[in-house]
Amino acid sequence: MDAQTTAKTGAQLPQLHEPRNPGMPLDLDWVSRVQANTSAIERRCATLPGRRSVKKDYQAAWLLKAITCIDLTTLSGDDTVGRAARLCAKAKTPVRADILAELGVEGITTGAVCVYHDMVESAVAALKGSGIPVAAVSTGFPAGLSPLHLRVEEIRESVKAGAKEIDIVISRRHVLSQNWQALYDEMKAFREACGDAHVKAILATGELGSLRNVARASLICMMAGADFIKTSTGKESVNATLPVTLVMIRAIRDYHDRTGYRVGYKPAGGISKAKDAITYLALIKEELGDRWLQPDLFRFGASSLLGDIERQLEHHVTGAYSASNRHAMG
Repeated sequence: MDAQTTAKTGAQLPQLHEPRNPGMPLDLDWVSRVQANTSAIERRCATLPGRRSVKKDYQAAWLLKAITCIDLTTLSGDDTVGRAARLCAKAKTPVRADILAELGVEGITTGAVCVYHDMVESAVAALKGSGIPVAAVSTGFPAGLSPLHLRVEEIRESVKAGAKEIDIVISRRHVLSQNWQALYDEMKAFREACGDAHVKAILATGELGSLRNVARASLICMMAGADFIKTSTGKESVNATLPVTLVMIRAIRDYHDRTGYRVGYKPAGGISKAKDAITYLALIKEELGDRWLQPDLFRFGASSLLGDIERQLEHHVTGAYSASNRHAMG
């Protein structure tokens, strides 16, 4: 799809919504059969960036698609209401108007805004009428080591404040000790506390020890009712990678084949370049198909990524690269 076609059909495609994943009983036989061939996975991912390069109008169209799938995020200890408000303004107008006019596109927004609980109410107010949901990180983010009843209550408080999506962190120790029942029960409790809000399960894959653990944890969280599975908090030493992504989206594909329910995917942490966004989108298209390229089934957890995409779009329409400070987050 080129930029002109995007302009004709509308840049921000409707956020189609699948029936929510209700989960299923824990199937430990299925979990025990899950394996991950690390060398084959790494070979597959190593070839992707060179084989899936798009240029000119096609690149612009893919970058516009990437913007609609961004959870524009601020998760810093010095977050303020003012910073959250500026981020929300950027979410509503993610690309400068003159660039969009040159592309013949209007009405584009990011997929969501992701903040800590304390910023939820102000973000909801700033986004009122925009249709952009607020996602809140929860359950003792990023370590997830606070008492379970407090983590569950934190979810309820964020939902009460207006969050439509909750990004929870799992207890990594359950994966490392292979205590799948405990992980399943924990995820079920989180899903129940979310009510109508969609829940994204953050696996913190850089701390799970192996790709096999990543695959099994992905499957357990989906069995327990996760609407999305997400790679990372962004605070680990290793965050989203292509091998981890391949493992997680193949788990999603297997779950869909078995149950008929589509679960979303969110890579987060370390994705800051426009070219990387296109690589991730290409992998999703190849492995899961076009339906997973909509914001209700795919998100990037990012902030600086949007600035680089806007910079590349300006280069597309002007032929010159601009300074990064021309594309600030707010």
